Amino acid sequence: MRRDYVKQGKFLLFIFTFFLFGCGLNNNTKDVMPEKMPSDFDFSVKFGVGKKNEIDTYEDKVTKDLVDDGTATINLPLSIEEKEKIYEKMKNINIIRLKELTPRTECMTKPYSEDEWKITINGEKITPYISGAYCEKANAENKLIDLRNYIRNIVQNKVEYQKLPEATGGYE
Repeated sequence: MRRDYVKQGKFLLFIFTFFLFGCGLNNNTKDVMPEKMPSDFDFSVKFGVGKKNEIDTYEDKVTKDLVDDGTATINLPLSIEEKEKIYEKMKNINIIRLKELTPRTECMTKPYSEDEWKITINGEKITPYISGAYCEKANAENKLIDLRNYIRNIVQNKVEYQKLPEATGGYE
């Protein structure tokens, strides 16, 4: 009789373990970025007033908003080392979890900047969006803005980018 209870206990333990690991406990790994940069890692970020600035590693191009003079686009690939550093920054903020950002206030400003991201990591597309129309920003939004500024600094320090014309005019 005791032997039957032991068998039943082992069987129930097996079922419980199977349920935990097979049916949901590990599903959170989908929201964790791989340790190393995947081979399909690419991103683009459009930003600024009217989202006229763009850094795009899918097409290896950069577009600069020249305001009154339109835009200028150049071919400007990032090195593997630069992409690895950017990936590391994305991993530090776990950008996979920043899929949907919602504004925290109804306060509006004009003109306003926007950030529109498209990121590919292990076949998954992530598309966070930030609107600068709102006066208050969530912590996640500030992390994305810091990331965009980090990437922008990498691009702006390249000789090819520095050869682009200066913007004229401004937004009111």
